[in-house]
Amino acid sequence: MSLAILKSRALAGLAAPEVAVEVHLANGLPSFTLVGLPEMEVKEARDRVRAAIQNSGFEFPAKRITVNLAPADLPKESGRFDLPIALGILIASGQLASPRLDDHEFAGELSLSGELRPVRGTLAMCLAAKGNGRAFVLPWACADEAALVKTAIILPARTLLEVCAHLTGAAPLSPHHSAVRKPPSLAPDLAEVKGQLPAKRALEVAAAGGHSLLMSGPPGSGKSMLAARLPGILPPMTEQEALESAAVQSLAGSFDVSRWGVRPFQAPHHSASVPALVGGGGNPQPGEISLAHQGILFLDELPEFERRVLEALREPLETGFIRVSRAARRAEFPARFQLVAAMNPCPCGYLGDARCRCTPEQIARYRGKLSGPLLDRIDLMIEVPAVSEAELSARATGEPSASVRERVVAARARQIDRQAKPNALLVPDEIDCHCRPDDAGAALLKQAMQRLDLSARAYHRILKVARSIADLAADEIVRGPHIAEAIQYRRGLGS
Repeated sequence: MSLAILKSRALAGLAAPEVAVEVHLANGLPSFTLVGLPEMEVKEARDRVRAAIQNSGFEFPAKRITVNLAPADLPKESGRFDLPIALGILIASGQLASPRLDDHEFAGELSLSGELRPVRGTLAMCLAAKGNGRAFVLPWACADEAALVKTAIILPARTLLEVCAHLTGAAPLSPHHSAVRKPPSLAPDLAEVKGQLPAKRALEVAAAGGHSLLMSGPPGSGKSMLAARLPGILPPMTEQEALESAAVQSLAGSFDVSRWGVRPFQAPHHSASVPALVGGGGNPQPGEISLAHQGILFLDELPEFERRVLEALREPLETGFIRVSRAARRAEFPARFQLVAAMNPCPCGYLGDARCRCTPEQIARYRGKLSGPLLDRIDLMIEVPAVSEAELSARATGEPSASVRERVVAARARQIDRQAKPNALLVPDEIDCHCRPDDAGAALLKQAMQRLDLSARAYHRILKVARSIADLAADEIVRGPHIAEAIQYRRGLGS
């Protein structure tokens, strides 16, 4: 048999389209040709595969070898095709007999010794392959990650020889099952933050409804401490949320199985570029906002980010996904993150203090880096004042994260039972249905709209935040006090 066809997977954003690895051997001068739009990493498979076959005790055929990765118009990258290419050469040359190729899919990078090395994106590949009845043969190092897809059949192997023994039936590979793990508690405790009771309350409201939050205050007031403790009071991830988050991180090669079920917390430096934040590159890769999917994106020193970087957040804040378009490729990544940001009230950070020397023009220019449309998309805006000496020297007696989390989990459960989504994701029709205030609340909101000159988007966000406040109070009706507290969070910066 001079032709062998095996199945594998490419990566195109979060999708993993099927790839047919076709290997043909013909007479003629010895050569090794790879076609099917391979990138440089795939082209280098010729040398890796040759050495791996020879060092595994097989003979590399002195033939005209043609490897086609179909479909031809789909770009192929990384070393994931090493394993199916090597197996195809062995089968086409008659050194390996396997009647069960259609029952398997293969992916794995080969070392020169024939060992299998891990590849990124295995979770995304297994999600795409589930339900087709095929077993996925992968490097052993990828087994725990891939087996998180419970319906997938994962056959891990350590070497090329083990895969060959499996295909011939001499030593079948055993299916791998991932053990159910309880997510570790990694977030620091909210009780460690001294004082700042209003800020802690805002953090609880943000966690209950999945709302975005902007904190403004002088240096050392505890803004970063508060943000770092938000993951500890968020509800646990559902299995679907955990899979979505892990799949994106797997694409970037940053997924750690020990953190399965832990909400991501991404905190990029303010020097980050637009592609670093939203994703990009010749072969589009997920950015920080996608790596924060189902978790938190914390932007410290918000006005120090470039204006165009911040403006790139507007679309994913509304839609929950980002499309990365390049001349030859397009990719779509999920980006349903909870935005938490922190900033100083002025360039020096000490506005209102004797130490501040900032002019009104400097303050206006500093705050002007944040556009109105971006601020309009932030649900809660609070001031975090400096902590007094008495509070700092006193013993920390704040409420622990576990107690706050119980209330947040109960409030989020009410939202899921009522509308099957957090309050932050409600659309206008759902807001009219689930967030309608009582007469006192409606009158207060109308007055606030006139006095504060709020936009229609701000109107809806006040109602969603008020609904979360009511859920924390286990109240089915959005009342006047709930509206009043939500309005407090929309008063803007320094007002």
